[in-house]
Amino acid sequence: MSRVQPEQYWHPPNQKLDSSRPLYEQFEDIVRSSLARGELQPGQRLPPVREFAAHFRVNPNTVMRAYQSLERQGFIATFRGQGTFAVDDPAIIEESRRALARQALGQLERVAQSLGITVDELLKLAQYPAAHREGGENA
Repeated sequence: MSRVQPEQYWHPPNQKLDSSRPLYEQFEDIVRSSLARGELQPGQRLPPVREFAAHFRVNPNTVMRAYQSLERQGFIATFRGQGTFAVDDPAIIEESRRALARQALGQLERVAQSLGITVDELLKLAQYPAAHREGGENA
């Protein structure tokens, strides 16, 4: 696994956490989505558990739980005395992208259902020209 210099480790994004979901799951999502989007580079070092926890003002055990789960899933690897790194495996990264796409589709389905329409109808509405939606000249 190729690694970047330790001082160039990835920093988690500033993101509001959802109080209705377990924090460790949200931290897993942050790492997986950052890896899928290329914000977290393969082989790049993640911050130490305590620093990640301090960033979000949470207990380090919560971050440790997320790191352990991500390691079991194959997204990260920890090397004693060196740190924790994103894996450099294209198949893992592609699976992360697919998981993000499935989550986005699920969210789209929930929005469509809340509006009482199908996903196809929602997509058509999104493609409808803005002038028509806002009661413009062509309405």
